[in-house]
Amino acid sequence: MIRARFRLQLPEGLWITEVSTAFADATFRLLAAAPLAERTLELGEIRGEDPRAAADALATHPAVVDADLLYVDDGRALLQYETREQGLFDFLGETSLPPEFPVHVDDGEMEFTVTATRERFDAFGEQLDASGLRYDLLSLVHGDSRADVLTDRQRECLRVALRMGYFEVPRDCRLAAVADELDVDTSTASETLRRGSARVLNWFFLGSREV
Repeated sequence: MIRARFRLQLPEGLWITEVSTAFADATFRLLAAAPLAERTLELGEIRGEDPRAAADALATHPAVVDADLLYVDDGRALLQYETREQGLFDFLGETSLPPEFPVHVDDGEMEFTVTATRERFDAFGEQLDASGLRYDLLSLVHGDSRADVLTDRQRECLRVALRMGYFEVPRDCRLAAVADELDVDTSTASETLRRGSARVLNWFFLGSREV
């Protein structure tokens, strides 16, 4: 499986494009959505300096037929609304790849994550290319490629060392403190950290699990 995150330039004319560009300092988060017969029911969150004004602009947009302001404070608004536009769902429906929520929209650009097999991911990329929309691939992870990179003990040691600040520059703790936390001697802690770090680096740069 492949897990990828994209940034997509939304086409002009969409209500979310117009509202998000009008409030360029705000982040619009689509938390959940369900396509209905001729509408889309969505739960959205707005974060920014003036979320109430952005929420009002969303609620009064001609493409939004119904909106309920569920919560608002100085930095956040939560709304449930229905919109006539289903372009996003139509586009994703053709690829059979629904986005994973939440979906973020900032100033006319949408960031979203998809998880798919290689075949479906390649088809999705072809669909994006054919759409003519500008997009960037922000990250790409083969979901099963790192499952056995580390042993359980190496993973635990690296996680503890990272949490305690052993890898900070300068270090926030000594190796002895990490060893005490793991209840092992310093020699064992050092060897496990060295081997674990080497496996991660080899996997990242060389695609190898062998160290």
